[in-house]
Amino acid sequence: QVQLVESGGGLVQAGGSLRLSCVASASIFSIKAMGWYRQAPGKQRELAAALTSDGSTNYARSVKGRFTISRDNAKNTVYLQMNSLKPEDTAVYYCNAGGTTTLQRDFLSWGQGTQVTVSS
Repeated sequence: QVQLVESGGGLVQAGGSLRLSCVASASIFSIKAMGWYRQAPGKQRELAAALTSDGSTNYARSVKGRFTISRDNAKNTVYLQMNSLKPEDTAVYYCNAGGTTTLQRDFLSWGQGTQVTVSS
C-alpha cells in the first residue's frame, strides 16, 4: 500500500506564502496523477490542484494564478506552492495520488492532511 505523508502546513498571515510537500513512500512503478484537495470547516472536500503524468495541470478557479503544483519524480514528491494566501484558503489540505506499484498493483491513496490557517 502506498502511503502519502504531507508536510508544510501552518499559520500564515494573509498575503503570505506556504509550500506543501507530499512524499509517497512505497515502490511505485508509475503515477497517473497527483493532486491536492482541501476541506474547510463545514464544507465539502474540493480539488485545489492536480498534475497528471503528461504534465497537465488543473486548478480550482479560486486558486488559479496563486497556487502552483509541481512534482519531483525522482523523489516521488508533489509540491503545492501557495502564494498570496487569503483567509478563505484556510482548510485541511490533503494529498492524493493514483498509479501502479512495482508489484503491478493499482493504488489510490490519501494523505492524513495538513492544516493551513491564514489569518486576516
